[in-house]
Amino acid sequence: MTRRIYGVGVALMVLLVALIANLTYVQVLHADAIKNRPDNQRLTLAEYNYERGPILIGPNAVAKSVPTSGQLAYLRQYADGPRNVAITGFYSIIYGRTGLERQANAVLSGTDDRFLKDRLGQLFAGKTPRGGAVVTTINPAAQAAAEREMAGRPGAVVAIDPRTGAILALYSSPTFDPNGLASHDATKVQAYYNKLITDPAQPMLNRPLARTYPPGSTFKLVTAAAALSSGKYTPQSVVPGPAALPLPNSTHVLTNWFHTACGPNGKITLTLALDISCNTAFASIGMALGPDALRQQAENFGWGHSFAVPMVAAASGFAENPDMAQTAQSAIGQFDTTATALQMALVAAGIGNQGIVMNPYLIAEELAPDLSVVGRTQPSQFRRAISAGVAAQMTTMMVTVVDHGTATSMRIPGVEVGAKTGTAEVGPGGKPHAWMVGLAPANNPQVAVAVVIENGGGAAEISGNGLAGPVAHAVIQAVLK
Repeated sequence: MTRRIYGVGVALMVLLVALIANLTYVQVLHADAIKNRPDNQRLTLAEYNYERGPILIGPNAVAKSVPTSGQLAYLRQYADGPRNVAITGFYSIIYGRTGLERQANAVLSGTDDRFLKDRLGQLFAGKTPRGGAVVTTINPAAQAAAEREMAGRPGAVVAIDPRTGAILALYSSPTFDPNGLASHDATKVQAYYNKLITDPAQPMLNRPLARTYPPGSTFKLVTAAAALSSGKYTPQSVVPGPAALPLPNSTHVLTNWFHTACGPNGKITLTLALDISCNTAFASIGMALGPDALRQQAENFGWGHSFAVPMVAAASGFAENPDMAQTAQSAIGQFDTTATALQMALVAAGIGNQGIVMNPYLIAEELAPDLSVVGRTQPSQFRRAISAGVAAQMTTMMVTVVDHGTATSMRIPGVEVGAKTGTAEVGPGGKPHAWMVGLAPANNPQVAVAVVIENGGGAAEISGNGLAGPVAHAVIQAVLK
């Protein structure tokens, strides 16, 4: 009997130790993970009893909480919601948080550890706790221009300050109204969410960050940068530019978009090849450099890296082990070459910032509930992509594309603008994507922009200059004004 009692005692002790260990794991070691789970409704319900802080674009709160007379004390409201939802995301009692509402939740909800002193002060003063504020880097005029010029066509717009990496515009089209998901009417929220997720146009997809596209001829900027950085080429180097280029060990013959040779006797300078976007010239250069040089140059601009702005962007891609034919196609932004709109804006920004790519960011400042500054983003360098000398050569070449080449829609009176167009093939039966990448002013760039319009937005005639160019032009003008 004594032995049985002893055995039961040991078993109970083991169970007690296991219980204590489990409680320690759940309440201490795993507490943050459980607290931050999107499906943790208890925490979300508690947050609705406090005033959530605003998200600011310029001086205006584009996301704020207003008091209600219902069971939930506050309702989240979005000014110009469809315009800014790629930035703010949404805050929903049912579907949780996205965008800055998620990434900056600790600040907005007031639970950030930096607010401890403020929370204690509110507690002792008998005041209801409040959240802090997030000040974005977005230029309101540039964001409005992106919305207006895209006019509902599917695609993405990104504008960046090359000197700092601050994101000046981040627009996704088509878009949706986050107010429909912030409602306290669960039936209406569910109906609206179901409508959005079943929409074939994918309005909930954050295209500037999450979607990768074939960059087409805008990738020729990367190929040109690799060529100049190799020391084997200058802007005046004469390169092959035949009307057609049979690709090695392939039945495919690469042609130019204008179906003729790029210059007399099938020869052209590197600068003029960029001006007229000569496919055969850049394919030839790509094969001469080899895939490793192209890949390394792309990685120096950010390919293969997932930038956190703080929302994490998809990594742009380059073929793993391309043969020579595939290398030729990769050099003109086709085959397995892919890029986000953010990545292509970073290419222009790196060129405009004397060859240095800065880490992109959306949050300028974080404010405590008393509006004191508790955090300010310090610009940081991602990588030197090219030398300052090559960057200067590239900028001059991009200016000639606007002044004499394929990007004439980017001209702004009194301002030197550099740019590169792109028309990216998407496969059999699909219409090409229209691209424009640019920077301005060329002598001291303050803005770099990338615009992509998916499948030409349904236009009969598709070109980067005619479709994406006017959007990029308007965004640049908005920033410079």
